[in-house]
Amino acid sequence: MNFLKGYGLMNQSAKHIFKLDPAKPVDDFTLEKIITSKTDMILVSGTDNVTEENISELLDRIRRFNVFTALEISHPDAVVPGFNHYFIPTVINTENVTYTHGMLVDALMEYHDFIDYSSISLMPYIIMNEECKAFKHAECTSIGDEEFIAMIHMLDKLYKMDYIYIEYSGTFGDSALVKEAYDAAEHSKIVYGGGIVSKDSAAAMKDKSDIIVVGNVIYDNVEQALETII
Repeated sequence: MNFLKGYGLMNQSAKHIFKLDPAKPVDDFTLEKIITSKTDMILVSGTDNVTEENISELLDRIRRFNVFTALEISHPDAVVPGFNHYFIPTVINTENVTYTHGMLVDALMEYHDFIDYSSISLMPYIIMNEECKAFKHAECTSIGDEEFIAMIHMLDKLYKMDYIYIEYSGTFGDSALVKEAYDAAEHSKIVYGGGIVSKDSAAAMKDKSDIIVVGNVIYDNVEQALETII
């Protein structure tokens, strides 16, 4: 039996994703509201204190509902079977190869014989908010607009990646720059995350990206989070 085997292909038609952090407590009422909403996918993902144990616990709670669920593998030791799909993050604007491909190589050395590759996608990240945990954790470097767009062209036209994740975690991003990336991409779906906390902020990015990801507001105000599904 394959260890990393999902139960279907990535939901290609997804427009809205709720992201749940396994290290953050969430009560049953909030969790049910999020999972039974009209979101297209539940993504389990986090930066700090993500373990096999807390991922498994969250997955067990999610499994009670019929919802497409994906896991972003932030560490090779925190891999749990039973998700519909798996994303392997690779950070583009870092000089530390650990976060571009190092962890992926480590994971493949250990799990290659057990992997169902049809259930796994690479998720290239360009992390733009210098103050967020992910930027510091992945030892990212700041980039200008011209370099940013060059990275979009590289990932889209040379690497032909299925997805490009523009991450502004913790703050609302430069919508004009995100739109420029969206217009430039011919193959890749542009995934946007950061500062989506209301219907207005969701609307502001809806037409400038293919997929929006909503996370932090879930823990602050679940009703407000639900308004981001438009």
